[in-house]
Amino acid sequence: MTAGPEVLRPPRAVVRRSTGSWALQGALDRRGLGPVAGVDEAGRGACAGPLVVAACVLRPGDGRRLAELTDSKLLTALARDRVYDAVVARALAWSVVVIPAAEVDGLGVHVANLEGMRRAVARLSTHPGYVLTDGFPVPGLTAPATAVVKGDRVAACVAAASVLAKVTRDRIMAKTHADHPVYGFDVHKGYCTSEHTAALEEYGPCAEHRWSYVNVATAGVRHGMRPPHRVARGGLVASVVNNEAPRAAGSGGW
Repeated sequence: MTAGPEVLRPPRAVVRRSTGSWALQGALDRRGLGPVAGVDEAGRGACAGPLVVAACVLRPGDGRRLAELTDSKLLTALARDRVYDAVVARALAWSVVVIPAAEVDGLGVHVANLEGMRRAVARLSTHPGYVLTDGFPVPGLTAPATAVVKGDRVAACVAAASVLAKVTRDRIMAKTHADHPVYGFDVHKGYCTSEHTAALEEYGPCAEHRWSYVNVATAGVRHGMRPPHRVARGGLVASVVNNEAPRAAGSGGW
């Protein structure tokens, strides 16, 4: 019995652990799948302010020039600003999409997040050959993509996107504080801390609050207020008290 023709398979990509968070991007680049873009968001669990999504394409082998780069939540505010400036200066391409609270309410936070990620990738001046997303798949991207668990700690390009999104959003919330100082947006950035909850109960929601979040809607009802814009049916999100690691549940949650 003669053997059949040999089945040729492409060589496997080698992920070098010694290169840390640059390993996955490096493996994709070596296989000719680059440029590699990372995508991440900030403000998904906040009950006030915009959802901000960023996409970023880093230069291969730029790890030494971006030595501080890591998940934005692991950096101090000053370090995030330094990394933000370095990423903006060094990246091949980057984009930021700001989705206002009214749009988050109208679409639901998860749908708004997916749409923001698609917009961010589409706006990159350098079209990626591959996209890495943080945590969950994003259908409809303009390039092949893979969801990476804890992507902002595993993939440098996702970490860069997380810093771009976080710094942009924090700066927006600092400006929002100037318009609505009673809520303390400059401190908690719109997340559901005890101080934010107390302010909501005392003053009710402002124009920057998300009425698709149960705590905001409840506070609004107590103050005899109605949503100032459309809220997606069935999209109520239940938030927890946590400034940096918010969770959500319901049709709009993750």
